[in-house]
Amino acid sequence: MKIAFRADASLEMGTGHVMRCLTLARALRERGHDCLFIGREHPGNLLKLIRDEGFSVHALSAGGDLDAELAHAKWLGASQAEDALACGALLASWRPDWLVVDHYALDHRWEVSVRPVGCRVLVIDDLADRQHSCDVLLDQTFGRSTAAYESKVPQGSKLLCGAQYALLRSEFLTWRAYSLQRRSHARLQTVLISMGGVDKDNATEKVLDALRSCPLPSNCQITVVMGRTAPWLSAVEEKSRQMPWPTVVHKNVSNMAEIMAESDLAIGAAGATVWERSCLGLPSIMMVLAANQRYAARVLERAEVVRVVALSENLVSSLIAEISSITASPDRLSRLSANASTIVDGLGCQRVLDQINA
Repeated sequence: MKIAFRADASLEMGTGHVMRCLTLARALRERGHDCLFIGREHPGNLLKLIRDEGFSVHALSAGGDLDAELAHAKWLGASQAEDALACGALLASWRPDWLVVDHYALDHRWEVSVRPVGCRVLVIDDLADRQHSCDVLLDQTFGRSTAAYESKVPQGSKLLCGAQYALLRSEFLTWRAYSLQRRSHARLQTVLISMGGVDKDNATEKVLDALRSCPLPSNCQITVVMGRTAPWLSAVEEKSRQMPWPTVVHKNVSNMAEIMAESDLAIGAAGATVWERSCLGLPSIMMVLAANQRYAARVLERAEVVRVVALSENLVSSLIAEISSITASPDRLSRLSANASTIVDGLGCQRVLDQINA
């Protein structure tokens, strides 16, 4: 089959939409399918990364009129009509069997206008805030009910809702057993900080500053992971050299599952990496960096899967309280790990593929 993807990355929206589409595209390619990406040349885009992965890419130039109806309309860098005009001819010529749409600034109007004859549409969303015209809708948010979308998709659309559909690379399933086994004896010696591929608000450096006041063990080691487009990368690297514990900054990593499996605690953003951490049973202190992350954070904390702190003036006191609680009672790590590991099993991508191949 031929599958086209419409997704963007930028300094404003981050990298998560493209990264989860890449995960699905890799799995499709392994099964012999042909994939094409369409993306706009926003500052901080990942078009080169997609090409480096061996996929065909059609780039759309940045700049244009903006719609005002959708909450995230400015993320498109054009109006839906302009974007549809740019994509429609390409899709009509390439004639994909499936079109995968992962973009908060696109809705049913775009999906209807660009769909080639005979093409099916898979929408990836986690906002449930607009209408879609699709055959399948995927929302990998833990606790998300199909009821959130039943009035927003055509009758007969297949709804795949919940963390059991989380799109994870195969490496996370590979490392899952090892990661869960090593947590049978809870300890706090390695801390992972990962605030997403961009971290435009420099949360990473703020967390490092806050950790200086926290009662981490003297033999603790800190690992920081950042993306290649992170604007604060140099500042974080400089800060890492000033930390009282050995602190290493990695960028553009290709072994994230291994790094997570070898970590005892993560301090991370409330984006798609939460499903990666859950699959590996990695206990997490989660930070909400965007309004669209609040729902997932609230549900996950209520289920005692994560602890949530805010990026606010209370960050230092909040992290001190959380770290102090863990060092006083390491079994808190075990409880968080056990709860996290039950919500994602690493087979979500296969479940989505089964729907595409049906």
